[in-house]
Amino acid sequence: MQIYGINGSPRTNWNTGTILQNVLDGFAESRDDALTEKIDLYSLTYKGCVSCFECKRLGGPSYGRCAVKDQLGPLLPNILQADALVIASPIYFSDITGMMRCFLERLLFPLFVYDKDYSSLAPKKLRTAFVYTMNVPHDRMERMQYPERLAPMESFVGRCFGHEPRKLYVCDTYQFKDYSKYKMEVFSEAEKARQRETEFPIDCRRARELGAALAADVAGEP
Repeated sequence: MQIYGINGSPRTNWNTGTILQNVLDGFAESRDDALTEKIDLYSLTYKGCVSCFECKRLGGPSYGRCAVKDQLGPLLPNILQADALVIASPIYFSDITGMMRCFLERLLFPLFVYDKDYSSLAPKKLRTAFVYTMNVPHDRMERMQYPERLAPMESFVGRCFGHEPRKLYVCDTYQFKDYSKYKMEVFSEAEKARQRETEFPIDCRRARELGAALAADVAGEP
């Protein structure tokens, strides 16, 4: 049973990477046959969709798959053959990172058919989850309508792979080990440190539970 975790953060092992790893660990702990792989997008050289439409060319060699040749290209077919996929990103300017957006363009656009139903060419159904980390507290996240802003991409993923994605929001994250080195007076370092010490372990536990839930979802497939 294969699960891929896609890390859309430039910091490999900070908030997003740590939460993502806990999701993968929770998945692995639930299945003796689990294979997990974390892909750090910022370690790859690639771009978003270039609108070549080779993935839509009838009878073409790249129909239904991305034709762009770069470091992302060889990974996409492997991801499509997995059993589960976790998409993890920090929130920048109320949205996922640019690297994650580029990844999703390349993953999803070749799979959508321009027929009347916008049907999917995904080779199999795939259980998915979105994991978001962010600097703002939970109440501000709701006031700024982050869930509503993020919902369209979640909907595309769900339509493409046949299941509504699971979601996890990790709020009020601790950004630096030493706030004194940065212009950050709008934040309380003490409060951020307290959050990291008391709440982040809870978030990590929730992430492991999410991984276990994904494994159960996959096991329940007909």
